[in-house]
Amino acid sequence: MQMKNLSLIINVVLAIAVIILFVLVFGIKSNISGNQTVSNKSTYTGGKLSIAYVNVDSLLIHYQFAKEANESLIRKQEDSRLKVNSMKQQLQNEVEDFQRKRDNNAFLSIDRAKQEANRLEKKNQELQELDGNLSRQLMQVQQKMSEQLRDTINKFMKEYNKDRKYQVIFSNTSADNVLYAEKGYDITTEVTKLLNDRFEASKK
Repeated sequence: MQMKNLSLIINVVLAIAVIILFVLVFGIKSNISGNQTVSNKSTYTGGKLSIAYVNVDSLLIHYQFAKEANESLIRKQEDSRLKVNSMKQQLQNEVEDFQRKRDNNAFLSIDRAKQEANRLEKKNQELQELDGNLSRQLMQVQQKMSEQLRDTINKFMKEYNKDRKYQVIFSNTSADNVLYAEKGYDITTEVTKLLNDRFEASKK
């Protein structure tokens, strides 16, 4: 009789243990499934994202300040090149004249020929130094113009975005940063127009 009671108690305990284990396992699976559902849920609701981009290539082509700065730089480069080329041609003429005199023994003495050769050599060195200085000056002018252009655009974009409230505005150059975007995210035309309006107003 006692053995039967003991067997019954053991069976009841085992049954309870199985039920508890089943509840625990099922509960864990439910939690895992619920967590996966939450973690996989996207926060994108289908509306337009608060981002935009500006095509810098197009902006620089159509922005009047950038066009005028580039034209000014080109003029400086042409003036510098014409000046150096003119001086090089003059030096070349003097060298050819020196060679003719030397070949025809037109110099009064060897010392006079050496003096003329030294003068031409010094003039050539001065011309090379001038060419280098002009190149450095042009680089400085170009750098200054680039900084002015960048500062102008950056300051404008801060003011522009006060009303638009974009979280991010990308700078896109030759499709390097934006491989694809809906048309509505491209604000290049609007930004270029407003920049040009602002630039024209500053000239009045």
